[in-house]
Amino acid sequence: MTDTPSRLNIGSHDLPVSPELSRFMAADWAPSPLPDAARVSAYEVTPARRERLSARFPGERLIIPAGELKVRTNDCDHRFRPHSAYAWLTGLTGEDQVGHVLVLEPSGPRGHEPVLYLRPRSPRSGGSEEFYRDRRYGEFWVGRRPDLAEAERLTGLRCAHLDELGAPAGRNAATDTELAAALSELRLVKDAWEVGQLQLAVDHTAAGFEDVVRALPRALAHPRGERWIEGVFGLRARAEGNGTGYDTIAASGAHACVLHWIRNDGRLDRGDLLLLDAGVETDSLYTADITRTLPLSGRFSPVQRQVYELVLAAQDAGIAALRPGASFRDFHRAGMRVIAEGLAEWGVLKDARGDLHRRYTLCSSGHMLGLDVHDCAKARAETYLDGVLEEGQVLTVEPGLYLQPDDETLPPELRGIGVRIEDDLVVTAEGARLMSGALPRTVAGIEEWMGALLESGQSR
Repeated sequence: MTDTPSRLNIGSHDLPVSPELSRFMAADWAPSPLPDAARVSAYEVTPARRERLSARFPGERLIIPAGELKVRTNDCDHRFRPHSAYAWLTGLTGEDQVGHVLVLEPSGPRGHEPVLYLRPRSPRSGGSEEFYRDRRYGEFWVGRRPDLAEAERLTGLRCAHLDELGAPAGRNAATDTELAAALSELRLVKDAWEVGQLQLAVDHTAAGFEDVVRALPRALAHPRGERWIEGVFGLRARAEGNGTGYDTIAASGAHACVLHWIRNDGRLDRGDLLLLDAGVETDSLYTADITRTLPLSGRFSPVQRQVYELVLAAQDAGIAALRPGASFRDFHRAGMRVIAEGLAEWGVLKDARGDLHRRYTLCSSGHMLGLDVHDCAKARAETYLDGVLEEGQVLTVEPGLYLQPDDETLPPELRGIGVRIEDDLVVTAEGARLMSGALPRTVAGIEEWMGALLESGQSR
């Protein structure tokens, strides 16, 4: 039997709905309102953020979309995460924000009235079948959404149905580079609430690293040990927050020389190092970004220790350079001086001058951190990369050495070793506070920490 066009239009797995079933589905549903006291966690801080944005663009309509679903395969979408600027301005961070738009309407001589256009909860009566038939937005398929009144209580914003938005003229953050830059620049300095969220993300991430060390015996026995590590950390991230803030890098042996190794399909060898770069994203969407390079045997070999301690010295120099008023690039320069001098002492480079050290440490040594793992990336260079540090900024310091396994400029014993050490810090009036200090950084500290965790894991 050939399907009719109307059958095909409603999806290959859908079933026809009779008039009797439609009437039956529309009747006899008990009220299920959200609690009156429910508010987004950033409720108290979002008004000031919107006011700061308003002051940048007096008299102009500003449009900040949450974003749309993206197909992963056929009729399956990627998990949705709202755009960071939208989340920052509304406090709304859930998967139910698909298609929603915040509009700042010009109001008065210089101000704006924020209006949130959203897809409210579909009614159970009145002829709508969305709540049980729409596979992308229906409540029975993807969960409940607030109605308009509930959304207003959640956010403190005036809310309207998405159908009323139309196609308004104005600056759209998805396409307007000046607005996108302003939204990044306004997020460069974190308020106290944001620093608290980032610290929470860091603390959960530290717990995830401990989980990984305890799981090493099983990971070492598995033919895809890197995937085992990724899965263990991912469990912590989903249990404690929204998930991982970026694809986990679980790189063992020479895979650690690949800067963004996310295939994670390798076996673990006890004689190798494991470079783990991972971060938990909180429910408020702030993410940590931490890297540790760990000896899979529990103890560094002499050559592994040699490479590790040079990277650690570079990171120490970078951290020491953090302070308000310092150039953003100063900490990178400080770390690279140490790296270049060390490579020269090893005889890998003839001297420490120039930029030839970059063959072995290609990328920058850190970035801003916040709602995005590489936060505020659309900010103008003069306010970020070529700017100066300010109290309240949160950033990573992450020098590394990536000694490729086929690099004939290196002595054989160094080839195939990759080391990165990455920590999260908040700039303070005196310098910077290490937010990720719960995870050891020194050789002795790592070996002692791993030994205790592995022993505790065996005793369970």
